[in-house]
Amino acid sequence: MADGQWPLAIAVDALGGDDAPGAVVAGAVRAAQAGHHVILVGPAAGIRSLIAKAGATGLSNLSVEEAPDGVAMDESPVAALRRKPRASIRVACDLVASGRASGVYSAGHTGAALVAAHAAFGMMPGVERPALAVTVPTRAGRSVLLDAGANADCRASHLAQFGLMGSVYASVALGIAEPGVGLLSVGEEAGKGNELVKDAHVALTKMPVQFVGNIDAAQWFHGIADVVVTDGFTGNIALKVGEAVVELVAKSLGAVNAGSTSDALGNLSYAKEGGAPLIGVNGLMVVGHGRSTADAIASGIALTATLAERRVVAKVAEAVQRVLK
Repeated sequence: MADGQWPLAIAVDALGGDDAPGAVVAGAVRAAQAGHHVILVGPAAGIRSLIAKAGATGLSNLSVEEAPDGVAMDESPVAALRRKPRASIRVACDLVASGRASGVYSAGHTGAALVAAHAAFGMMPGVERPALAVTVPTRAGRSVLLDAGANADCRASHLAQFGLMGSVYASVALGIAEPGVGLLSVGEEAGKGNELVKDAHVALTKMPVQFVGNIDAAQWFHGIADVVVTDGFTGNIALKVGEAVVELVAKSLGAVNAGSTSDALGNLSYAKEGGAPLIGVNGLMVVGHGRSTADAIASGIALTATLAERRVVAKVAEAVQRVLK
């Protein structure tokens, strides 16, 4: 088989992330050493130099695909990708579209990742908007929040579709037989919330999901719902507040007890899951946190490979087609 063409190969945006390409290459090396097939996408000479410094030149399941440009965090994603047809995130998505890779992982510009994925893969038939699906720990296990930042403004029909897609994702990716779907609001009563939430509540009752009704933020972390639906603006703020609280508590406890309690809190961070899949596009894209370390990058690549192996995109598309056809 030719270099860079393996079953379930993951294309990795080597220029994506605050500490790219160093942290990305280090994470990709760890993922390859763990047995995953990885294609690093970016300036080939520089990436190969970093691979050599890591002592990983001989890894047969780690290859490099040339892409000279990246998308900076302060650039407009649409304008940047128009100016840079060989940007790393765009080339990575093209590898999936052409069949050379099974999924893309990027910890870079989220907007650029969304635009590139939409252009390369298109939308699943019937889906109006894609959503970032982040898995977070709760007292009862794990819960999927979507949307975590792909859509700042949503309609009720979008949230209803997020509920359907999230339910299928939780079933396939987390192994939850009958996921309960909750709508994030300011209270559990059906009449609580703004007009979007009120309309979405009605729309979700008509979806073939186990809708458990409205939940507030405290109930979310208690694990009342396996899937939590909200707009991307609210979801992104909720996640970042949660992240900040975890870091604050972990640091406070670390001054007193650097042992198991602090370690357990550390496991609540974004590094554990490694990223969030973009659900609704017709291809596999996983988006990591911009501050991802090498460990987080490796976790994100492993997550992408797992989702590819479980055919998450195809299974979500099949479920959506049955309901929205």
